[in-house]
Amino acid sequence: MNEEQIKTYIEENKITGIKFAFADIDGVLRGKVIHPKKFINGLQSGYGFCDVVFGWDSSDVCYDNVEFTGWHTGYPDKLCRIDLATMRNIPWQDNIPFFLGDFSNPNGNDLPACPRSLLKHIVKQCTDMGYHAEFAQEFEWFNFRETPQSINDKNFANINTLTPGMFGYSILRTSENSDFYYDLFNLLTQFNIPIEGLHTETGPGVYEAAIIHDEVLSAADKAVLFKTAVKEIAYKHGIMASFMAKWTETLPGCSGHIHQSLWNGDKSENLFYSAGDEHKMSDLHKHYLAGQLYCMPHLLPMYAPTINSYKRLVEGAWAPTTITWGVENRTTALRVINTTPALTRLETRIPGADTNPYLAMAAALASGIYGIKNKLPLDIKPTIGNGYQDKSNGVLATNLYDAAITMQNSSVAKELFGEAFVQHFTQTRIWEHRQYAKHVTDWELKRYFEII
Repeated sequence: MNEEQIKTYIEENKITGIKFAFADIDGVLRGKVIHPKKFINGLQSGYGFCDVVFGWDSSDVCYDNVEFTGWHTGYPDKLCRIDLATMRNIPWQDNIPFFLGDFSNPNGNDLPACPRSLLKHIVKQCTDMGYHAEFAQEFEWFNFRETPQSINDKNFANINTLTPGMFGYSILRTSENSDFYYDLFNLLTQFNIPIEGLHTETGPGVYEAAIIHDEVLSAADKAVLFKTAVKEIAYKHGIMASFMAKWTETLPGCSGHIHQSLWNGDKSENLFYSAGDEHKMSDLHKHYLAGQLYCMPHLLPMYAPTINSYKRLVEGAWAPTTITWGVENRTTALRVINTTPALTRLETRIPGADTNPYLAMAAALASGIYGIKNKLPLDIKPTIGNGYQDKSNGVLATNLYDAAITMQNSSVAKELFGEAFVQHFTQTRIWEHRQYAKHVTDWELKRYFEII
């Protein structure tokens, strides 16, 4: 609906409140419910938010190492603008109208810290080159028989999973919690996040969902909304959903793989497919893949943004550790899927469920475009067999600090995303490492308290 149609909708349906939100640097949705009058008045000018929303971490602790905002700026308001194309109703909240927004400016001087604005900038580059980018993200996550209060009272120990056992693809396990299971599938679809498939994964209480592919910005919107929507639907059933990359060392982590392909302008031809090629890959596809391989170490924090991300990226845990690609190979960082012309695509397997979808998709698309622009040759051979053992092209950083420092000093990252974004984002990741490094863990107490 356009602006006039939305105004008519509000009036005819006697709407009393409208909810909107935007994603911060960690992909956490920040927003509010506003009166229809305020909503209409701000459609052109925007809605003021204290810019501390980009100046603090996921626990609302203010950064002391970023230039964009802080006590030195006085934390002024910045204007969030709603994207009317994102309108949907929330079926589990009395169908209240909902919109996504970002901090893009009409003059193009976007807020460097805004992830959605960054992705829009990359999408424009892709569109200007004549390509339509189709993306989709799939998520694994664990469900627990807990509440935020109960898990805090227990200091996050002895957490009760939704179900016991390791029953991947189990029809039986989902029937035990069928009300929750079918609410997820049906309510998400009603919320304009159509689910291609929903099933249990291997692990106690773990589910996996694949979202139907869409134009890349819409796909990122759906992915961001998916995570919060799942948590809200879970709350209604007395369940907590966690998208943490690795909540326990004894179980596999939670992935957030990204599927992508480029099409011609009218979406009639998948430009990644070539019938005559050994791997059914066009030259464009090969340049795109080569770009991702080349840029991967420069952009790793955009795929693996937390301390915990790197505890998922370990050998033999269904997550990559090497800079590799393969055809239908789930041990490599990049997996080519070439079953049919329409479904030929690239799967980037580094991202976990803890990613900010806007940043992860921006990294994937920008690095692919980089490969196309520079006609990078795909001179790395596909890995056959165990990708964990193929270290010929290098390995991924094993911790957030090293990955962030590499990105901060990378001319490639700055070329793709600009100095301002790279500086702000990497400083927030270095801050995250500092918060982790100063804490004394249970592991340290058990290992050193008595013996040393």
